[in-house]
Amino acid sequence: MPGIDMSTLHPVGEFGSSQWCEASAHYGVQILRNANLPEDIVWGFSETYTHAPERILDGGRGQSSYHIMVKNGEVSGGEGAPKECLELPGFHVVLPWALICNQSRSKYGSEGQRQRGREESVLFKAIEEYVGRENPMAIGDWSNAVWPREIAIALGKGSEDGAGLHNIAASLQSPSPEFSDLPSTDLGVPIFEEMTPEQRKVFVALCGVKLD
Repeated sequence: MPGIDMSTLHPVGEFGSSQWCEASAHYGVQILRNANLPEDIVWGFSETYTHAPERILDGGRGQSSYHIMVKNGEVSGGEGAPKECLELPGFHVVLPWALICNQSRSKYGSEGQRQRGREESVLFKAIEEYVGRENPMAIGDWSNAVWPREIAIALGKGSEDGAGLHNIAASLQSPSPEFSDLPSTDLGVPIFEEMTPEQRKVFVALCGVKLD
């Protein structure tokens, strides 16, 4: 079946908004349905963004999240992170909205992904030092994440040329005003060391981190 035409994609909403979550899940489901996965694959994917601004939780949403799951030979997904999905082996992320919002708009391939990881590690470490305790953002351990080969190939297909689920989601994301004046890397990762004292205070609060 034909792939997704990246030239037809445009921003539909901010990171974590209901419009963006629905659209990201829609394209993820479409990719996996087109991949003709083995019927015995059981897998769940979810991303939940905590401490999102009120405007992101439009319509009284309890949380900002979306999911994709493969079960009983069927691929489904959408806004939210239902228990049925969370109970499946796979990749389930819970992170502060502000911690990954801005860089999620950047498009990249494998090297860009590695670069983003390095830059985020610097950001996380700087916040730890500023707050004075380890892991104040409550970042989970995803070492036991499950990525079936067929699913990883399907979702990453074309990423070196600007396609793949990440780049699709990035294409659907509109900018968020909180980051308009924050120093950031070329990939959009906030540079904590270059923030003013007031910007640092505001940013850690956006991440849901309470200072002692």
